[in-house]
Amino acid sequence: MTAPEKLTVSGPADILGFIPHALGYWPAGSLVAMTMHGSRLGATLRLDLPAPDGTSAPVQYLNAVRGYLEADTEADGTLLAVFTGDSHLAAGSYDRLLAALGPVLDGAGMPVREAWYVGDTVWRDAWCMDPGCCPVPGRPLQEIRDSALNAEMVYRGSSVGPAPGRQDAPAPLVSALYRAAVLEADAEWERVLAPRRSSAAQFRAVLDTWEVLLAGGAAAPWLPDADRDGFLRASLLVPAWRDAVLIMCAAGRVAAEDGAAFHGFDPGLTLEPVRPQAPDAAEHCHAGEGLKDDFPRLRLVASTAAGPAGRSRAVPGYGGVLMGTEPAVPDWASMEALDRILTELAAPGGGAVAAALTCRGWIEWCRGRGSYAAAHLHRALETEPGYRLAELFLELVGRGTLCGWAARKDAAWQRPGR
Repeated sequence: MTAPEKLTVSGPADILGFIPHALGYWPAGSLVAMTMHGSRLGATLRLDLPAPDGTSAPVQYLNAVRGYLEADTEADGTLLAVFTGDSHLAAGSYDRLLAALGPVLDGAGMPVREAWYVGDTVWRDAWCMDPGCCPVPGRPLQEIRDSALNAEMVYRGSSVGPAPGRQDAPAPLVSALYRAAVLEADAEWERVLAPRRSSAAQFRAVLDTWEVLLAGGAAAPWLPDADRDGFLRASLLVPAWRDAVLIMCAAGRVAAEDGAAFHGFDPGLTLEPVRPQAPDAAEHCHAGEGLKDDFPRLRLVASTAAGPAGRSRAVPGYGGVLMGTEPAVPDWASMEALDRILTELAAPGGGAVAAALTCRGWIEWCRGRGSYAAAHLHRALETEPGYRLAELFLELVGRGTLCGWAARKDAAWQRPGR
């Protein structure tokens, strides 16, 4: 996460007040490191704190901090903040960690300029011993919450939400009638789509439906439609289609279709592709409203799009997109829209939840928000133990692997309000 273009910083409370906005939540049990470009803030990194004992500065941990910060090639300094409880703050439990980080970051050309402890009720400079400016046990935490920079960020539209955990944010409310209708549509669409999984024409029809919704953006009103939502949810249950949706939202339709050759399409399959019937405005199935008697509706469609003639080096590959190394900058607006759509599709529950949460976890990982990614992926595995894609992404997050886009300032995601 990179800082906004212009910020007014008058003291440590302003810098510490920016951290929750950079992360999206108030951290706890965390080491937060911020790179500096001269007098400007650079990237923000959060890591879980190691155990507060004699092994509080393991070499592997120190090297991980250095490795992450070195991704910011323009950095010439570092600010450190240890967010922990008041008891650890008073006991100096992490003095050894800060002392060990100093020479490691010095050697990387990013010397530590300032460091602070932030507790539950107080905060203090990690190295200041002057009781005049650094009273014991510390200064009131409210100084950070009342800082001018915090007020500026709120004015810009930024907000600080709850910390990520095993429980996600509340799901959109849906009526029992709508939930039943969507689950019925799921079953019907799974039955209809099953023999078409190897159809190139059906693959393109699936992308057509998703492409229209993604083009609307994250701010477009969401009008629940049981038939359409059932189709979308059923499409996520086909790994090749699910992966193509991720590729399309980040790198475009051409990239999604270019990898179609790896899906094992059957050229002899003659079944006509299907997609949901686009309802008139009056026919939208809103949550809590009745359903049309002809539900579910299926419509045969003729696909006119031609498949890729051959692999082009200019087209991003699936592996590169999933790891965030290509394209140079992803379509963040489309990824924002997909995240919103997946939230809505997961709300009724059922078999599509694991796929939706896994895709949301990948989007959060691309944004550089590993804690949020892990929360989504853990929930996906709680919903469907052994869900392979969730396991793979969670392994990336657990290793501390950074998405390629998140590691570059020119490609990194910016929270709304920046």
